[in-house]
Amino acid sequence: MLDISYIKANRDFLIEVAKNKKVVVDIDYLMSVFEERQDLLQRIESLRTDKNSIAEQMKQMATLTEAEKQNLIQKGKVIKDKLQTLEEEFAKIDESYQEEMYKVPNIYSKDTPIGLSEDENVVLRQVGERPEFTFNPLEHWQLGKNLDLIDTEKSAEVSGARFAYLKGDLVLLQFALIQWVMSTLNNSNAIQQIMHQAGLGNISNKSYTAVIPPVLMKPGVMKRMGRLDPIDDRYQTTEDGLMLVGSAEHTLGPLHMDEILDYRDLPLRYVGYSTAFRREAGTYGKDMKGILRLHQFDKIEIEVFSDKESGFAEQDLILAIQEYLMQQLELPYQVVLKCTADMGTPDIRAYDIETWLPGQSQYRETHTSDYMGNFQARRLQTRYKDAEGKKHFVHMNDATVFAIGRILIAIMENYQQADGSIVIPKVLRSYLAKDIIAKN
Repeated sequence: MLDISYIKANRDFLIEVAKNKKVVVDIDYLMSVFEERQDLLQRIESLRTDKNSIAEQMKQMATLTEAEKQNLIQKGKVIKDKLQTLEEEFAKIDESYQEEMYKVPNIYSKDTPIGLSEDENVVLRQVGERPEFTFNPLEHWQLGKNLDLIDTEKSAEVSGARFAYLKGDLVLLQFALIQWVMSTLNNSNAIQQIMHQAGLGNISNKSYTAVIPPVLMKPGVMKRMGRLDPIDDRYQTTEDGLMLVGSAEHTLGPLHMDEILDYRDLPLRYVGYSTAFRREAGTYGKDMKGILRLHQFDKIEIEVFSDKESGFAEQDLILAIQEYLMQQLELPYQVVLKCTADMGTPDIRAYDIETWLPGQSQYRETHTSDYMGNFQARRLQTRYKDAEGKKHFVHMNDATVFAIGRILIAIMENYQQADGSIVIPKVLRSYLAKDIIAKN
């Protein structure tokens, strides 16, 4: 959420921002609601002052005549009734105000491309050699079926479309990825090495604290995160209304909700693992085979809380970590700077990493990185005190370390062999105590 004074001072710019982000919001209507809200608030405060004044006078009841007493009592009753009416009006207008404020998108960085579709995203670089095969490479779902690693037929009977059973060595490979990532990001020396390789200076080498966050959350909190919509892509429980998270960052972001942090503790860096749930609304008929697009999937996510000076640098480090891990896996990928229409409403700057999938003969998104500035923190009331005791909203970053299913796909397709087996990336072999996944 942006500050209302900033919105007032930058009306025309924010109308342009909303247009470029393809967000529907009426800034002028918001300002009229704000003015009405302010008028009501002033009237309420005036009545409260009068109410307090009468309360003080009532303390001197013993010195008043009966007529004066009755006059004060009558005035108090009139004020009470007016106050109740205005407070009810204010509750309604305040709710409308909050709704309109939530519609206003965050601004975007100067280097964000202006575009009206993902086709206008900018590929910054391609890294790694695409594998060359002496045979026609299979897609992951074919490899998974042949090696008895993926079963979507039985899961369709049990749960429906877009679910899967992962089995055998593919499960072990998933847990190897998790263990490797957690041990890497929890190591300040490894962070320092990544920073050095990426040429990043003047930033902390603090490690990332491992977290397993809840996968159910209150809809009000998800709304404060700016991640409730599109609501038709979320799962909600029927009895108590809790929402299933669509990513680990949904419950990592509110980890310091309504708190005031000490600047000396910043940055606070977390790496969380959880199962995620999405309806995949609007994707009917797309990616129906295999595990690329499921209703239930697992992710490793980063969430960072920093001071206002370090937000962009924290995102630079996150991107460096994503690339380092991909290079360690020796997977070919490209880094994409997302345009205005393809980035999220809360985002100031957003990157994707897309990994080459030989079976599909195309790059597919496997990572995102979103820098929100203080947009989410303002909604969540997550602040910090600086050295002078002044309070500021923290700046927040979230990012995908691995959408695990998609990285498993990338490993399977890039490391497949002519005999149908799959070579395990060197960096993961010690975790599985084997070099290859083959048919039993």
